[in-house]
Amino acid sequence: MMRNAILRSTATAVASSSARPATRLGFASRPILANAQAQLQMNVQRGQRRMYHEKVIDHYENPRNVGNLPKGDQDVGTGLVGAPACGDVMKLQIRVGEDGVISEVKFKTFGCGSAIASSSYMTERVKGMTLEQAGAVKNTEIAKELSLPPVKLHCSLLAEDAIKSAIKDYQTKRAKKLSTANTPPPSMGTSPSVATA
Repeated sequence: MMRNAILRSTATAVASSSARPATRLGFASRPILANAQAQLQMNVQRGQRRMYHEKVIDHYENPRNVGNLPKGDQDVGTGLVGAPACGDVMKLQIRVGEDGVISEVKFKTFGCGSAIASSSYMTERVKGMTLEQAGAVKNTEIAKELSLPPVKLHCSLLAEDAIKSAIKDYQTKRAKKLSTANTPPPSMGTSPSVATA
């Protein structure tokens, strides 16, 4: 009985408050409760159409090449980049064959759907390319392919930065490996001879 009385009084209060127009920032608006659901539904529908293309949704729901490669391997380059403004972090790893062609690509991304889709697309795009070709892939190509809106262009830029960082890491490892291979080992048990006059 008490519960019904509370519910009735609450319903009366809500009904009387929804009959008055609410004001927001000094402007009269329609009653909030009467139109809130319709407005919310309309905003969601507009937002979904405007924000994500079906290619982005496909790469987000079915990301390609997710995972890790052993970071210590000499034929693996790792790029780790982030965008402080939005909090997206992207790790992209490449395995490069002796012929200089990318044979395997993996990624892990912490971020929005566009960042994940950009990473996933980049892994598909660069697999089978030479390092030079992969380094030439631009964020505009990714953005165009995924139909990213202007507000999400930074996601494609992260993917471009990640592949360049992975290539640089691989090249640094390779240069170090080559320099150690070309350095003669120190001779054992011999001391430099000293000339006496």
